[in-house]
Amino acid sequence: MKAIRDAQSDAINDTCTYCGSFVDVGAVIEADDTQLKVSFSGDEAQSQAEALAERAVSRFPKTSFDIKPLEDGVELVLTFDVSVEKMIFQMSN
Repeated sequence: MKAIRDAQSDAINDTCTYCGSFVDVGAVIEADDTQLKVSFSGDEAQSQAEALAERAVSRFPKTSFDIKPLEDGVELVLTFDVSVEKMIFQMSN
């Protein structure tokens, strides 16, 4: 643990001996990082984008979305209310 503490920057304060994380969560999550873009291609692109949007909105009701056409599919743009919702959604999907 001492080696991890000695190797980390002064901006990171990790004293957890159990989890062993070496990144301050504030260094990973930015307050304005609320938009997630996902591209889909193929015959099922539209329905896949709609299904993912539905999952996001059902889990985080304040999430808005837009599905934009692309040459070979669609792009889903999810805008979460807060950045941590985006991060949680990404980790669970």
